[in-house]
Amino acid sequence: MRTTRILLLSILGYALIASVICSNGMGPDNCCFTPYPRRLNKRLISSYYMTDHRCPKSAAIMVTKKGRRICMDPTLSWVVGIMKSVDEGTF
Repeated sequence: MRTTRILLLSILGYALIASVICSNGMGPDNCCFTPYPRRLNKRLISSYYMTDHRCPKSAAIMVTKKGRRICMDPTLSWVVGIMKSVDEGTF
C-alpha cells in the first residue's frame, strides 16, 4: 500500500515538473530562415517589424494589407525604401 502511494506521488511529481519545463519557452517566436526572393509593391504593405535579436538571421517581416506576413532581407535597398515609406506614412 505504501509503495503504491510513493509510486503515484512520484508519477504526479514527474508530470508536474515535465509540464513546467515544456511550457517554459525562452526562445524567439518569429524567425525567418529564407527571405522572400522577389520585389514587393510598397502599396501592398501596411506595416513591418524586425525579427528578434536572438534569431540566427535578422529580417524585416512585412505585413500586407490582407494580414499576410512576408520575410524580407533588410539589407536590400528596395526593402529599406519600403520600410522608410511605411515609417513616413504612419506619421
